[in-house]
This record gives sequence, C-alpha cells and structure tokens, in this order.
Amino acid sequence: MIAALARGRAGLMLASQSGLAAGLAWFVAHDLLGRPTPFFAPIAAVITLGSSVGQRVRRTAELVLGVAVGIGLGDGIILLIGTGPAQIGLIVLLAVLIATAVGGGTPLIVQSASSAVLVATLTTSSGQPWTRFLDALVGGGIGLAVMSLLLPLNPLTVVSRAADPALRAFTGGLHDAARGLAARDPDMIQAALERLRAAEGTFTAFRTAIDAARENVAFAPARWRARGALAQYVEGATQLTHSLRNVRVMIRRAQTALNDDEPVPDVLPSSIQHLGDAVELLRQEWDRGVEPLATRERALRAVAESGRAYQEGVGYSGGVVVAQVRTAVADLLRATGIEYAEATRQVRDAVGWHGRPHGARQRSRRPKQS
Repeated sequence: MIAALARGRAGLMLASQSGLAAGLAWFVAHDLLGRPTPFFAPIAAVITLGSSVGQRVRRTAELVLGVAVGIGLGDGIILLIGTGPAQIGLIVLLAVLIATAVGGGTPLIVQSASSAVLVATLTTSSGQPWTRFLDALVGGGIGLAVMSLLLPLNPLTVVSRAADPALRAFTGGLHDAARGLAARDPDMIQAALERLRAAEGTFTAFRTAIDAARENVAFAPARWRARGALAQYVEGATQLTHSLRNVRVMIRRAQTALNDDEPVPDVLPSSIQHLGDAVELLRQEWDRGVEPLATRERALRAVAESGRAYQEGVGYSGGVVVAQVRTAVADLLRATGIEYAEATRQVRDAVGWHGRPHGARQRSRRPKQS
C-alpha cells in the first residue's frame, strides 16, 4: 500500500500535465480553431508528455511526422482503391515501411501506423487531410508548452529520485563486499557482485532522468535557476558508471583472492567499506546541494587503507583489488568535480606511492609465501 502511494505520488505531476495538456489541446483545436472532432490533438498532447521523457522535442517532431505520413497514406489509398480490410493492411504496411526507412524511432512508427488506421476506419476522405495534421501539430505544441511553461517538472526532484536508488545500491554492494572479504566468505562476495550487476538498471534510469532534466532546464525558464545544482549530477553520472564497472572488477578479484587462499590484510576490507561510505556521502551531499568535501575525504581514506594493505602483503588478486580501489576512487573524485590530472595526483598522494609503488619494492624482497 505504501509503495503504491509512493508510485502514485511520483506520477502525480505527469498525470496533471497530461490531463491539462489534453484539455487544452481539445479547447484550442475545437473551440478556437473550429475543428469539429479534433481527436488527434489530445492524443498528440498526451503522447508528447507520456512517452518521450528526455527527448520530447525530437519525439514530438516524430509524432507530427508520423501523423502526416499516416494521414497522407490513408487518404491517398482510400481515394484510389476505397476502404476495406485489404486496404487497411496495405496502409499499415506502407506506413511502417516508410517510417522505418527514414530511420524513425518507435513513436514515429507507431504513430504512422495508428494514424493511418484511424483515417481508414473512423474518418472519411471528404475532409481536408491538412486539418488532421494541424490537430496533431496543435496537440504536440500544447504538450511542449505544458511541460515547459505551465507545469514544468522540478529537474532536481526528477534526478535525485533516480539517483537515490542507484547510489544506495552502489553503497550496499560495496558494504556487502567488504563484509564478505572480512569474513572470507566467497558466497557473500558473489551476492554483492550480483547486487551491483542489478544496479546497472538503476544507473540506466539515473542517466535517463538526467537527459529529461537537462531538456526540462533548457526549455523551461522557471527551472533555469536549477542549472548549477543539476550540473553536479550531469557531470558526475558518467564517472559514477565508470566507478561502478571498476568496482565490479575489483569484487570479482576479491572473490578469486579468497578462492586462492591469498592473504587478506584487515585494512583491505576496511578500504572497501570506506569506499562504500564515500558513495553514500556523495548521495547525501548531492541531495543537499553542497560541495562533496566529505565524499572526497572518505574516498581518499579508502585509497590510503588500500595502500597499507599492499604494504602488509597481498597476493596477485589482492594486488588487483588494490589497483581497482585506486581507479574507482579516481572515478569517484572526478564525479565530485575534480579534473582527471588532479584526481590522479590526490590518489597517489593518499596512497603514498610516487613513481614505482613502494609496496611493490618491499614485496620483491619478501620471500614468496606458501
């Protein structure tokens, strides 16, 4: 029940936008422009809002073009060979072929076919085809106006809601991996790896939300003031995805280290724990819209702990884990707004390695462990 209420609340704005756009589209087309039954206008308005998050301008263009293709084919074929099942099948076949040939996406293909069917079954060829095209143009324009001017979404709300599950899953996977490594339990580490693999879906939703928010900020003057705060998410999302992939490599090597019975210093799982803490701090600091200073401090602490683990002695896979911690932290620092060269320098300073890793020199003199 609680989950259903939360989903309903999250969809309230889209529902409000769609209802307002549909009503306005009908009013403009019917009452202002004098169209007797402008059913394409509210349809176009709702499709523009409901099926085009993040690409509304492009998909609205596809929508209107699809209506034009469908109407043109429908009216033309009906005029030439009349109506009937065969004509409807031919109209849809040609509409889909044309939409696909011009490289259209799903909205263009679906709208071309559905518009052709509506023209062939619910309307007659006696009217002027351009009027139905005008209906679609009015509906698409009203949809864009509603989402840009009348009821624009709050881009920060959209992005933070999408970022929250992604970063929580990332944090949880790292913490699970740290506990599994500390307990020397390969099954716990495998579960952590599966959790992070599943997090790919939440990161995809996060990136989609960013696209939607960027479009919203670009076209909605009321939301222009959100550009600065939104930039944190926009610039950090790609680097977080890189960090996630490096962490997954790290966890696989941690599992291999346990399976090969390699030494695991206590500070190594501690390092991974700190990395998870850093991701959680980033979620909190982004949500508050503050400079992610605590995130950077905790991330660099993770690097320092990994350096200590290397100096205490790790096997081959353990060395890979250390290297991946460094890379993941560098990505995380870049997600906080630090440039590549500076992030790399801070990582090396934190771990205490200059030139060739000091820990590697020590290990080269250490007798091989059985």
